[in-house]
Amino acid sequence: MRDLAEGVARFRRDVFPAKADLFARLATDHTPHTLFVGCSDARVVPELICGCEPGELFVVRTAGNLVPAHTPGADGVAASIEYAVSVLGVREVVVCGHSACGAMTALAEGHDLAGAPAVAGWLRHADASAARVPRPATVDALVRANVRAQLASLATHPSVARALAEGTLRLRGWFFDIPTGTVEELDS
Repeated sequence: MRDLAEGVARFRRDVFPAKADLFARLATDHTPHTLFVGCSDARVVPELICGCEPGELFVVRTAGNLVPAHTPGADGVAASIEYAVSVLGVREVVVCGHSACGAMTALAEGHDLAGAPAVAGWLRHADASAARVPRPATVDALVRANVRAQLASLATHPSVARALAEGTLRLRGWFFDIPTGTVEELDS
């Protein structure tokens, strides 16, 4: 296992000095242009994929890049979406699915999740995705359908619906292929 303390030391020694001016500006300026909704998968690194610097993306990561439809009440995903759109004023939202997604693999292959009830409950947010693809579904087909379903779910959030109606926000769906590094833009 890699020692995280060594990584922090390397950041302080090699990375931070080269970007000190950027971090000084970011200390008082938080104006990301894009909300990036991606999977929690460690192989999917939004800033690396997009070639972005710190401060350019507001990132929400969930298992399966799932975005629950808007409901009243406290919800961390909804709060992050609302903050990005209404407070930070992002102009674009990207929902990014990826190849070999564990969440979508579990759904496509009908894995028994009895030992992971929180995961099973969370994956119910992908029911609409599973309904969009014929059975048996390939994982990649389900991932693509899931991205489209999450875009629809995003539009149920009042801040997103308002910004879409005003023409100040664009929604995009991506499929990231891990072994090739390609990003496919999906139609909604």
